Amino acid sequence: MPQIKSVCVYCGSSDKVRDEYKTFASNLGHMLGENNIDLVYGGGHVGLMGITADGVLEAGGEVTGIIPHFLDRMEVGHEGLTKLIRTETMHERKQKMAELSDGFVILPGGLGTLDELFEILTWRQLGLHDKPIIIVNIGGYWDKLVELIDHMTSEHFMRPENLKLFNVITSLDQVIPAMEKQTSGRVSLQDKWL
Repeated sequence: MPQIKSVCVYCGSSDKVRDEYKTFASNLGHMLGENNIDLVYGGGHVGLMGITADGVLEAGGEVTGIIPHFLDRMEVGHEGLTKLIRTETMHERKQKMAELSDGFVILPGGLGTLDELFEILTWRQLGLHDKPIIIVNIGGYWDKLVELIDHMTSEHFMRPENLKLFNVITSLDQVIPAMEKQTSGRVSLQDKWL
């Protein structure tokens, strides 16, 4: 696995969440900045998104935000970033985030976070990238998701090998080691359907 120089963080934009999630987001941002790992994220100043970005910036790190014009016009764009890229569509936003990142970290979030997670997992399953994907299960937030993925596997909608597409961790000190040691997620597409 090449050295991780940039990480895309998918997470929620709500400010009305548990302090445990906010603290983790801030600590993650500080850890990334202190380790000279650039943050790539959705460009907002709200919720866990903004907290993570602020943590990186406070630690002297660099942050690239990517936000569609329509969201930026709603005044959720973070103006204090190293770089803020504006896109025409959500699809362009997600593509650019993926291109600029060496790996992906998923914190608690809502529908948008699930959309991003499943898209990047699917892209890895299809061989469009082989970058590490780390789901951070803070306080059991993702327990039901992990249970669902296990159920999908037991019902044969997913192959057991696809469980290697991502790692689930629970603590901050596991983030970087998990990214550096994640095994290849490449699975033969022939094996996927046959």
